[in-house]
Amino acid sequence: MTALSGVSAKSLAVANPWSVVPPLGNLDAYISVANRLPLLTLDEEQGYARKLRDNNDLEAAGALVLSHLRLVVSISRQYLGYGLPHGDLIQEGNVGLMKAVKRFDPDQGVRLVSYAMHWIKAEIHEYILKNWRMVKVATTKAQRKLFFNLRSMKQGFKADSAAIDADTHRETLSADEVGQVAARLNVKREEVLEMETRLSGGDILLDPSPSDDGDDAFGPIAYLADATQEPTAQLEMRARDRLSSDGITSALEALDDRSRRIVEERWLKVNDDGSGGMTLHELAADYGVSAERIRQIEVAAMKKMKKSLASFA
Repeated sequence: MTALSGVSAKSLAVANPWSVVPPLGNLDAYISVANRLPLLTLDEEQGYARKLRDNNDLEAAGALVLSHLRLVVSISRQYLGYGLPHGDLIQEGNVGLMKAVKRFDPDQGVRLVSYAMHWIKAEIHEYILKNWRMVKVATTKAQRKLFFNLRSMKQGFKADSAAIDADTHRETLSADEVGQVAARLNVKREEVLEMETRLSGGDILLDPSPSDDGDDAFGPIAYLADATQEPTAQLEMRARDRLSSDGITSALEALDDRSRRIVEERWLKVNDDGSGGMTLHELAADYGVSAERIRQIEVAAMKKMKKSLASFA
């Protein structure tokens, strides 16, 4: 930005171009200044463009940019219906203008205003698509064309041909109008209806402000949040996984063979049909002792494993 401060007074008719720039945050004053900056003649524009191209003259670049700020303001007004701040649209358009100035060739036989218009619109289009809150609002070339033309086409239809949605009080396209839009933009009727729904849908705050009350105070963030990703939940999950793998293995290794087999058969073994391992009576018959004795061994083994797991944790 400092390079633009050296723009000649002759071309812009002010002693210091930045002396007329308003304070930050005053959009109306900025627009007023941009509209007062004089346009360049064809000879001046050609001269500055050649200086920039041949000598990388930043003062010449500044003169070209400042003289076309009003073009950005004018184009940005066409995109105010997308719910984005006018200042942001102007800022993105200025980025497109600077890109156009950098790539402009004065020997192509066109004025900078015609060349820059496409760069300014492209930059604003990209900004709108990136910041539009609906997910995947326009992914293909045809859908992008539909996204940027549907609103203006709706406004062009006669008022008596639009149906009023009694619930939302928003104008919706009739069946004939949907067909006209689809034919003119070469898209499917279903795509027109889907895009209209997205454009007419209101935005919802994910996290309402603390001052909100009632239903609005409970935003989608409350049920969209994944509690399993919280740090404490992650730590607990890792601890459980460690105990269920390394911990159990270590606790079983501390048992004698008989106790380990009884615990595995009773608590860890699962058959193909979903049933568990051996019962107390089956284990008792296998070892030639009573079922009560097997139960006592199991209880003692579980107590020993509990101590081992506590020290492991």
